[in-house]
Amino acid sequence: MNLDEIKNRLNKLNNKGGGGSSDYKNNFWRPPVGEKSQVRLVPYAHNKDFPFIELYFYFGIGKPRMIALTNFDESDPIMEFANQLRKSGDKENMELAKKLYPKLRIFAPVVVRGEEDKGVRFWEFGKMVYQELLGVMADEDYGDITAVQNGRDITVEVIPAAETGKMFNTTTIRVKPNQTALIGDASKAEGLLTNQKNLVSLFKKYSFEEMKGELQSYLKPAEEDGGKQTEVVAAPSKGKQNLDSKLDELFD
Repeated sequence: MNLDEIKNRLNKLNNKGGGGSSDYKNNFWRPPVGEKSQVRLVPYAHNKDFPFIELYFYFGIGKPRMIALTNFDESDPIMEFANQLRKSGDKENMELAKKLYPKLRIFAPVVVRGEEDKGVRFWEFGKMVYQELLGVMADEDYGDITAVQNGRDITVEVIPAAETGKMFNTTTIRVKPNQTALIGDASKAEGLLTNQKNLVSLFKKYSFEEMKGELQSYLKPAEEDGGKQTEVVAAPSKGKQNLDSKLDELFD
């Protein structure tokens, strides 16, 4: 028995990043709920001019998440079909199109204070946090908060939904007023800046045909499986034939 192979397969199954990473925790950081964390945003080794990476994903269409092919400037069957639905002018088709369109997620390379030995990991967040961070960085009074010698740490707090009465947890950020060094050791600082994964490589890239198949399964009723009808999220029954014809017309 190969124990290393068993651990490797287990890591892949536990990977919540949705891609080719064999160890989610080694590559991604998720702020703990109900606690305050302190992180340092660092320059991204694969684009030193801009520390944020914008990626679009499909959620719940066959996989927990699929990275959109539009991120690679390639034809994307789900996007193409959603555009066809939107152009139809039909209300139900347009509602379905909204569900199909990919969602924006933003990533930033960070060093977590107290866990510097784990190196640079990617912090994933949504539009609200992104706008706030961009606003701070656009303010000349703050300077370059990613600077190695005189940047600024960020306090991140995730407030549970139960405390706010909202449907989802709320993430708040506060940029520290004091300027500090990323790390005292110059050679270690250099290592943190250069030893970074290319974020896109951590997500599995599905082919056009694979994504087309997932889309077709999402839209059409499930076949009986083991004697039980499987529940799926399908297109509205009204206009179903129209959806099928549009799908066939687009891909045949």
